Amino acid sequence: MELKDHIRGIPDFPKPGILFYDISTLIAHADAWRVTMDGLAKAVSHYQPDVLAGIESRGFLVAAPLALKLGLGFVMVRKEGKLPGATVSHQYDLEYGMDTVEIQADAVKAGDRIVLVDDLLATGGTMNAAAALFSKVGADIAGAACIIELTFLKGREKLDMPFSTLVTYDS
Repeated sequence: MELKDHIRGIPDFPKPGILFYDISTLIAHADAWRVTMDGLAKAVSHYQPDVLAGIESRGFLVAAPLALKLGLGFVMVRKEGKLPGATVSHQYDLEYGMDTVEIQADAVKAGDRIVLVDDLLATGGTMNAAAALFSKVGADIAGAACIIELTFLKGREKLDMPFSTLVTYDS
């Protein structure tokens, strides 16, 4: 099955000049979603994770069912102020400004093997921020995985971890 047939491109979203790759149509197609989960499960299992960490918010849609399929725990990486209780945060640079990601302070233990999961890898900034966040609590980043990689943005080159993807777009 060609997964690209189930991913919709939406021009000029969220702003003019951006082509947004929408996985809503992929998730809505049961067979395509199953093939996606099977492919990611195969890729992620090689990293031997203890926990999958989904990056807000579409990463939750990918990581939670994948964790269930693999019999693993699931942790949310959220934007600042969205998680209850004590949190650990990491601030990082964006193209125009700063952003902060957080996890709950007791979400993982030191030494846990974490695989970061999101729907799409673009520049790698958020993925690297999530990795830095887990490193702060002593977890080991075993790898990362996404459904889609925008290879023309060269985000993979900026990652300091093994990375797997199912679909690539070169422009």
